[in-house]
Amino acid sequence: MRKVLLSDRSLQLLFGPLDENIRFLENLFAVTIQARDSSLTIDGEEDDVAALEKILVDFSSLVDKGHAIANGDLKSAFKQIAEDTALSLHDFFPKMQLLSAGKRQVTPKSLNQRRYIEAVKNNDIVFGIGPGGTGKTFLAVAMAITYLFDKSVSRIVLTRPAVEAGEKLGFLPGDIEEKINPYLRPLYDALHILLDGDKIQRYMEDGTIEIAPLAFMRGRTLSDAFIILDEAQNTTSEQMKMFLTRIGMRSKAVITGDVTQIDLPFGRSSGLVEARNILSEVEGLAFCYFNEKDVVRHHLVRLIIKAYQQRAEKEMRSESSGNGKNAKN
Repeated sequence: MRKVLLSDRSLQLLFGPLDENIRFLENLFAVTIQARDSSLTIDGEEDDVAALEKILVDFSSLVDKGHAIANGDLKSAFKQIAEDTALSLHDFFPKMQLLSAGKRQVTPKSLNQRRYIEAVKNNDIVFGIGPGGTGKTFLAVAMAITYLFDKSVSRIVLTRPAVEAGEKLGFLPGDIEEKINPYLRPLYDALHILLDGDKIQRYMEDGTIEIAPLAFMRGRTLSDAFIILDEAQNTTSEQMKMFLTRIGMRSKAVITGDVTQIDLPFGRSSGLVEARNILSEVEGLAFCYFNEKDVVRHHLVRLIIKAYQQRAEKEMRSESSGNGKNAKN
């Protein structure tokens, strides 16, 4: 059992609506927390109590210094520190605010998201692989805007392969721009969350931000740019190689995709899957993997992804068992 003294302001912010942060910490660290006056009494295993005490002391220090901490970001930081006790709240606030300008500030919501951001900072090419809703594309766009505002790059290039399940560009009405817009819409959505519409329009008019289908990248050299290839699981082997060899000097590239949702025609292998197998040992590249724990959409999305993964694992075990029986026969 240990007693931790906190300032009145930090205690007020810590408890949150209906004491939800206290209950969250109790479940996270398997401890019991009791409040009295300006102190908290923590009861539990020694290592868990010590880890939580450090979090609370850091929290009080940040609050007393005037840092504004949103409740959702606070719970996300608590969760990541519980997974990796080498971290502290000082690693998150204010260090991990990705955007210094724009409509909102962005922080990682999970340990894998944090590793992803660090990988982008430390490598020129990063692959983000995992299910939808885990922040792969959104965080990449946020990082791109940060690099643009910091003048680390002079432009942003966003691209996707124009491939969807059961559809072809020729079936869509309109000119080429109208045909490709539906495929690029998720990239526009991320930009509009992070930047004002007039700023996006100005950047696109002067070429500071370019959004184009992957096919338009052929023959180009993309220098002094932050380049994002989204939905990379739908690239062919040739397209992936073509994209990776477009990257010029002073550029960063982030390639995102979900290898469980490949919409290529039957018999065509995914360029993302192939790149993962071929490039995993290349220095200067990083591969970051996400799972259902990183999902930041509706809570049911996480459960849906987990259910599909469990079914896939069950089918793989069943196939493996069947192959073993056939071999014996």
